[in-house]
Amino acid sequence: MTSENFIDLPPLLSARGSITLPGSKSISNRILLLSALAHGTTEIRDVLLSDDTERMLDGLQTLGVGIEKLDSHVYRLQGCAGGVPVKHAELFLGNAGTAFRPLTAVLALSGGEYKLSGTARMHERPIGDLVDALRELGADIEYVGNEGFPPLEIHSANLTDKGRVSVRGDVSSQFLTSLLIALPLLNKEIYIDVTGELISKPYIEITLAMMERFGVVVRRDDWRTFKVETGSRYVSPGVIYVEGDASSASYFLAAGAIGGGPMRIEGVGSGSIQGDVRFADALALMGAQIEMGMNWMEARAPSMGGLKAIDIDCNHIPDAAMTLAVVALFAKGTSMLRNIASWRVKETDRIAAMATELRKVGATVEEGSDYLRITPPVLIKYAGIDTYDDHRMAMCFSLAAFGAEGIRINDPRCVAKTFPNYFTLLHDVVQAVPVIAIDGPSASGKGTVAQLVAAGLGFHYLDSGALYRLLALAAQRKEVQLTDESELAALAENIEVCFEGEQIWLDGMLVGDELRGELCAASASKVAAFPKVRAALLAKQHAFRRAPGLVADGRDMGSVVFPDAKLKIFLTASAEARAERRYKQLMEKGIDANISALLLDIRERDERDTQRSASPMQQAHGASLLDTTALNIEQAVQEILASYQAKQL
Repeated sequence: MTSENFIDLPPLLSARGSITLPGSKSISNRILLLSALAHGTTEIRDVLLSDDTERMLDGLQTLGVGIEKLDSHVYRLQGCAGGVPVKHAELFLGNAGTAFRPLTAVLALSGGEYKLSGTARMHERPIGDLVDALRELGADIEYVGNEGFPPLEIHSANLTDKGRVSVRGDVSSQFLTSLLIALPLLNKEIYIDVTGELISKPYIEITLAMMERFGVVVRRDDWRTFKVETGSRYVSPGVIYVEGDASSASYFLAAGAIGGGPMRIEGVGSGSIQGDVRFADALALMGAQIEMGMNWMEARAPSMGGLKAIDIDCNHIPDAAMTLAVVALFAKGTSMLRNIASWRVKETDRIAAMATELRKVGATVEEGSDYLRITPPVLIKYAGIDTYDDHRMAMCFSLAAFGAEGIRINDPRCVAKTFPNYFTLLHDVVQAVPVIAIDGPSASGKGTVAQLVAAGLGFHYLDSGALYRLLALAAQRKEVQLTDESELAALAENIEVCFEGEQIWLDGMLVGDELRGELCAASASKVAAFPKVRAALLAKQHAFRRAPGLVADGRDMGSVVFPDAKLKIFLTASAEARAERRYKQLMEKGIDANISALLLDIRERDERDTQRSASPMQQAHGASLLDTTALNIEQAVQEILASYQAKQL
């Protein structure tokens, strides 16, 4: 089920297939900025289209850079030869650190008046170390709000002749990247000294590699000192391609390792300049089977024994390490992710956020200043995962759907930051626990047919009508009025139901024939008309969806509860045939009945069910109509089994 505010992922059985990755966000924004600063015109292909790259493109256009969109992922930029044409501008850069920080450095050295702002979260992300370094060079930068954080005002300044500048490396590698990109604009020899341990070195390697593609070679001494030569200037390479995003590859590699595979990723491989490609090595340490070529990777589940826990320094895979945190839910033993302090200053405090959400699904988590220790639960629980406006939280936790109960991802639209069509691609390569949804009017025989279909396939069975009858029975026992929608909804959330063969338990007590009586059925039809009641019972119905599969019968199984059902059947029969079947059932149980009264009741119930405002009974889109007026039970069962087998081919 999907809305603007959440997406419900059903329990997943397997993952296999192939996907082509979108372009890397980090590389896209670096190339866009370098192209703008270069001499000449650059054609950039395979540009990632996302919130972050849109912020960079918008910012560059505001600054006077000539930008032409040639195709959906192809742009042509007219370089400004080391200058910034527009000298007075205000830029809104969202929550794009890969745009905000490098542009801060470039504009601080460009001799203009600028104001840079972003989202509320961007204003919580530190930038003080970069500003301090730029001020060493004479830049005039003012904090508009809190000291050390955006928004910023940049003023024209007389820069010093200083040939050395220092910057901290233990908070964010983006500070060093920003200086490295901006300093060639000064056209002089200058050294950058890194204080503290440099984190996320692979991202600095990306920066250096991209600068070299544009003609600027930076010398470094063991990650401590970087030297920009006099006369350095950016020159367009003409045409340049954006490599696929290795961080995004991690979700699909992990899906293959958890869900069997093979899962193949095209667009990044052993020839990648991105450090996150080494996520595949971490999966291999957990037991996954990994294959790799220059521009592709493939993952399968371990050949035997399942995934095992890992203890790893994650400095070399800072973003992809988040995926490992969720993979740890499926590993045997306690996993330890170390050296992840940079998570604290990302789109959200990712250490705290990850710990909170992992606990929701049942994991035991120890959170440190720069580490997470994760012990998986016996059973991964269904939960609503909060994403904190952080694209990687949403994508990582989608993998929790390989647990027995599925998962809900709140605010799934946040993936637009780097991977707008992520959930569509995920849907295409995973197989959910299959559901056969059998809907139809009262007394159409769907319950008996559904039970026999479930038994024939070895699937679980859900009688959704029984849930409503159980609620009506619980209301009677607790003296809740059948007209009190709010009280009924609250009761629906708290009742405990268990189906075992033909036996049903309500709140730990075995329920007998009273559940099948006409009074209980009529009461169930009344409580089912309330939207709040139907919403309250929805999660209980979803919980029945477990491997190897589910057969569910009711009035809205294929239209509302399981719209993604593999097979949808609308089972019906004439009202007269249904009345006769109900009459025989009651008489066999020794219950007196009047066939005329039963026929009238069936027609009235059909009217209520089809006219109710909440989930009216109707043939679901894609459902096959099966009229059983002239069929016996065995024939109806065989029709459905044959239809399901045909779907499997």
